Amino acid sequence: MKEFRFRIILVLAALVLAVYLLLPTYYDYNNTQKLDKILNERKQELVKEHPNLSTSEINKLLKVVEDSTINANPDITKDREKRIKLGLDLQGGMRVVLEVNTGQLLSKLAINPDNTFREILAEAEKEAAVSDESVVDIVGRKLTERGIRYSRYFGNIRQDDSEILSDLKQDTEDAVTRALEIIRNRVDQYGVSEPTIQRQGSRRIIVELPGIAREEEAKRLLQGTALLEFRLVKDREVLEPILLKIDNVLSKLDVSEDTTLNSENNPDTSGVEKDSSVSDVDSSDIQPTQEELIKQHPFTYAVHYTGNQDYYAMYVREDERDKVKYWLSLPEVQKAIPNNVEFVFGAKPVPNATENGKDFYNLYLTNKEPELTGGVVTDAQANIDPTSSTPIVNMTMNSEGATDWARITGANVGKRIAIMLDGVVFSAPSVRNKITGGRSQIEGMANMEEAKLLEIVLKAGALPAPVDIIEERTVGPSLGEDSINKGFTSVLIGYLLVGFFMILYYRKAGTVAAATLTFTILFILGVLAGFKATLTLPGIAGIILTIGMAVDANVLIFERIREELSTGKTMKASIDSGFSRAYSAIIDSNITTFFTGIILYQFGTGPVQGFALTLMIGIAASLFSALLVTRLIMDIMTAKGAKVTVG
Repeated sequence: MKEFRFRIILVLAALVLAVYLLLPTYYDYNNTQKLDKILNERKQELVKEHPNLSTSEINKLLKVVEDSTINANPDITKDREKRIKLGLDLQGGMRVVLEVNTGQLLSKLAINPDNTFREILAEAEKEAAVSDESVVDIVGRKLTERGIRYSRYFGNIRQDDSEILSDLKQDTEDAVTRALEIIRNRVDQYGVSEPTIQRQGSRRIIVELPGIAREEEAKRLLQGTALLEFRLVKDREVLEPILLKIDNVLSKLDVSEDTTLNSENNPDTSGVEKDSSVSDVDSSDIQPTQEELIKQHPFTYAVHYTGNQDYYAMYVREDERDKVKYWLSLPEVQKAIPNNVEFVFGAKPVPNATENGKDFYNLYLTNKEPELTGGVVTDAQANIDPTSSTPIVNMTMNSEGATDWARITGANVGKRIAIMLDGVVFSAPSVRNKITGGRSQIEGMANMEEAKLLEIVLKAGALPAPVDIIEERTVGPSLGEDSINKGFTSVLIGYLLVGFFMILYYRKAGTVAAATLTFTILFILGVLAGFKATLTLPGIAGIILTIGMAVDANVLIFERIREELSTGKTMKASIDSGFSRAYSAIIDSNITTFFTGIILYQFGTGPVQGFALTLMIGIAASLFSALLVTRLIMDIMTAKGAKVTVG
């Protein structure tokens, strides 16, 4: 057995690795069953406790409970990240292909467009619909054909046609980038699990939303105008009474068991000490314990409220956000919050503030109604401040916005104004003085990348071009579950039929080949899990095809062994010769198929890529099984003197 030691170790290592990579998928299946049970129980409780809640409100609360449960159990998230992911056709959901309407973008950018321009633009849009040429290039060509300078409608008189054309192409490129950022932010806020958002070509965006069945809601999410708002952050005089009211409500609901935070958990807040006026601590000789304070003021402690005469802040640890959101969504808490204010989270973690590897996020109390909306922003540019060498964003507004901005900043000097996109705060700078002229500067970014992101966010307030849905596909969860069942039933039937044929035709050698099929399927699934690939219905078809191709290599080997046995060679010599003579035919046929898979994966999309991926993985796994596992088993059998039959 010593001569087989290396191959045995190699096969066992591959087997153990495949099982290790598949364990998160098994654990995730069990976690999902437990989570579904918890959500069903919680749903029954909500219906019983709050019979007036609508179905949508109950679903939102259940979503908060689900997120909170997942965040409270880090292993659930780890297993979900490492599992075999299911495509839309197996999990259910929506796949939408969006296209940025560059024609309307050009119409918006045009200076004093006349009937001639509208005619040229209409012709360009028709041509672009049936060709690969962009609308910008077609418009430019038609203007040239008519002897019209580009500066008639775009740019200025001092620019030549090539410069204007370059600027227009950059504008369309920026429009697609901004649309992509808007959609990504919205989908993240919507709470879709494992979404896929990617750009295709020059102006298309592909969005896959697993688990989404509400078609119209998803369309509004993807196609609506981005909501950029400037809201006034409330002072501590307004905030603190609200915090006390929320504490009173939550203390009566007895949520202290959910609150494991204490004052020692606060992130570094640059020396800001906890404000005693909020804690409402009894000044008698008998001081309340830490546990009693948390029970009396659960919300104040959970949000890490800190403040002094000049400054206040609220910090929520990453794994506590869902709990805080859940508390704020409770009907009893909603009654304690005035109708004109709202608690909103920061979009990014607080710099240099972590605890046990968890980031902290700012929580703000702002006016519910914005002081100004993003429709007034005409431009934003990220730059480096020459005086401080720190990243800044310069923002420009139209005349109406400039007037309102001067009034707003003049009336709120020393206060903070939150810049929000789709309900989360990207920046909350303090107003130093009245800002006139419609130009202002935003500071506080950690790096230039963050400043660039804020630039995109500000520009995205008024979407430069609408996005059109040119393709959509919806798969219901029941249909997806049915696809899984039928797909794996097909794999099982294919495996049994192929295995039965091999055993019937090649006897003991066929039994070995049927056994190695199990290794092949295990290796395929292990590789899919290891590379975090997505399994689709065409991918299952690729696995079924691989099962047939896996025994194809064994058929070639066994037929060669038969030929060698007919010449009078021993079984061991026939196996050695049969494998060596079959190598070239096996490798040639599999390499050509593998190259076909590469081409399909490179130039295909969606289902085609899923099929090509599993096909390529299957080819590699079948070669490993046929040339190493099958050979090892047959060599061990002959070394032990066992009789090996090949039909």
